[in-house]
Amino acid sequence: MEAPHGSKNGSQIEPLYDGPLFRNAIQTLDEAAKLINCDPNVLERLKRPRRCITVSVPVRMDDYSVKVFTGYRVQYSPTLGPYKGGIRYHQNVDLQEVVGLAALMTFKNSVLGLPLGGAKGGITVDPTKLSRTEKQNLTRRYASEIGPFVGPTKDIPAPDVGTDPQTMAWFMDTYSQEQGGFAQPGVVTGKPVEIGGSLGRNHATGLGVVYVAEKAFEVNKMSLKGATIAIQGFGNVGSFAAKFAHERGARIVAVSDVSGGIFNGDGLDIPEVLEYIKAHKFLKGYPKATPISNEDLLEVKCDALFPCALENQIDTHNAEKIQAKIIVEGANGPVTNAATKILTKRGVYIAPDVIANGGGVIVSYFEWVQDTMALFWDEDEVNGRLKTIITKAFDKGHSFATEKNVDMRSAAMAVSVQRLEKAMLLRGLYPR
Repeated sequence: MEAPHGSKNGSQIEPLYDGPLFRNAIQTLDEAAKLINCDPNVLERLKRPRRCITVSVPVRMDDYSVKVFTGYRVQYSPTLGPYKGGIRYHQNVDLQEVVGLAALMTFKNSVLGLPLGGAKGGITVDPTKLSRTEKQNLTRRYASEIGPFVGPTKDIPAPDVGTDPQTMAWFMDTYSQEQGGFAQPGVVTGKPVEIGGSLGRNHATGLGVVYVAEKAFEVNKMSLKGATIAIQGFGNVGSFAAKFAHERGARIVAVSDVSGGIFNGDGLDIPEVLEYIKAHKFLKGYPKATPISNEDLLEVKCDALFPCALENQIDTHNAEKIQAKIIVEGANGPVTNAATKILTKRGVYIAPDVIANGGGVIVSYFEWVQDTMALFWDEDEVNGRLKTIITKAFDKGHSFATEKNVDMRSAAMAVSVQRLEKAMLLRGLYPR
């Protein structure tokens, strides 16, 4: 394990927060701060979450026993607006991971130009082992426990790994009952359309990945049409990224999920694969491809790799084996800082997560705006506005990267920190 990371003022990461994802974010933050000569007082503030909430979540199970789960909500920075970030149900969730994810949300919302702060939440649980009733009971109790800290003008959760629109509907209903009984759709985003959700939200992250991929191919003088792409993770993000890339003429040669991966050098029939998933839930057993592991998929020879699963998938152990020319990060933190340096030196172009997977939070922002106005947009308008915001963020990051001769991850972080620093200084939080 690396030693705790020091800063200009000699501080270190608090051991309570010092997980690999957060450490990776802080290393990138430190490097970006040097590029823009960031005020050291601002930098110190950006290295710590504002508030970490840990709650016990007792749940009556189907066998009438009571299990107590641990839940978290980390509110990292409200500098630019209300806190915003997803809720994750996964057996590996812990405080260190949630702090790291909340930090990434802060920098993501800033670089995308959204009027939102950063947050993240989660419960340590394997959702696949819960019945529908148990998952609903878990969600409602968690919503009740963190209810005093969230709200349409305070903190607006959304779906993440292991949660979905139905989870958000339960959360919204519980919050609404406890706040007086009338519906308050603005408390969460990623809801079903029927109760205040936005058209285009379900596919937004995957579509955003493809919009960014198109830009990454363009600046590398390549074309998405006819390109070979491998996608790790075939959940909401990966499956929609595959669908939209396939529709644009890309050849998807490999995809994977928790059951393993499949490879076909001639290209997979993505609509058929999606139908197979509907019928069988997992990719395993798909007949028109060769089985491969998730690890092997990362090393497939292809034009572009979309890691859309979990964090820290590409590190110093496999960075030299990556054969893709372009990496578009559909997941949060799938490539470590050290691996980024190795890949950049090898000429691999990385479109970083804070921009590449920003489609979800962009359309979540749209949903929140629509709920607040009680005026809703059609899907084409949502998709068009999404493309405008995410490509503008990419162009700004790419311009900075070109001007300073740095990689896109450093550039995106620098652009993000510039905005946060300016906001803090204008508000008089850290006057020079």
